This record gives sequence, structure tokens and C-alpha cells, in this order.
Amino acid sequence: MRGEKKKMTKEEEISGRILAQFPFLDGKTRVQRARRIWVETPGDKFDGVLNWLVDKEAFNNLCTITGQDEGEVFSITYHLARKDGIVLNLKVMVARQKPEWKSVASWFPGCVNYEREIAGLFGVQFANLPPGPRYPLPDDWPEGEYPLRKDWKQENPDGENK
Repeated sequence: MRGEKKKMTKEEEISGRILAQFPFLDGKTRVQRARRIWVETPGDKFDGVLNWLVDKEAFNNLCTITGQDEGEVFSITYHLARKDGIVLNLKVMVARQKPEWKSVASWFPGCVNYEREIAGLFGVQFANLPPGPRYPLPDDWPEGEYPLRKDWKQENPDGENK
């Protein structure tokens, strides 16, 4: 009908509250589809954004963490869910020349295997990650070899790179 406002979806409402709280995320927040929100935050603002999402928007379930080699940077995406089924993907970039990031174990104690996986496959080191076994690479995997980096070359048994 003419003149009627379209009702906002829950995802659009959440996105609006995020932008009201964090104006620097303008252009870095999008509703992909029903039940999916994407937010890319600067690293120095990560703690504040994550705290707010957990405390004020009830994104208090960590589904998984994914890493990706994006060339000059690695992206780390935290897939957070609410009880109503909405998933928010919080993405942060980590410099390739200094691949260090913080553990989210203080928020989500179950994150350690996800972080160990990113550390082993991409070489991103997580500060304050509790000690534990390597995952998912075998114990005899060579140190400093990160198989999901785009520039990684597997060495043949005869010493040649593939």
C-alpha cells in the first residue's frame, strides 16, 4: 500500500542497533539473507564489538571460527549465533607479516580447537591460547609449514617442491 513503511526484519533491526552503537561499522555491516548478518570490524575495536554483541544482542554461542588467506592479510571470522537462529559472522583482518591475534577463550572456552586449527593451518598465533596438543596436523608435521597458506608449497620426499 502507498505510504506504508515496510516492516524491518529482525536482522535489519540488529544491524541498525549495531550501526547506532558503532558508527565506524557503516559500510562494513550487511544482512546477507534471512538469519545471516556479516560484520567486519577493525582489530582495535574487536573487543568492544564482541562484548556488545554477546552482552546486548545475545550472540553468545560460538558455532565455529574460520580462517582464510586473503593475500596480504588473514581473515578470521567468528560465527556467532543466538537462540532465535540468527547467525552473525564477525570478521577481523590480521596482518600477514605479523600473524598474531588474541584468543577468545575468555568469552568462549570451547574455541581452543578452532584457534589451534587456524594456528596450525595458517600460522596465526593466538595470544593467551591455553596450552594443548596441535590440531589438526599430526605431531610430526614440520614447524613453520602452514598448508592452507596460498604460498605454501608441499615438499616431495625427494626434497623438491611441488
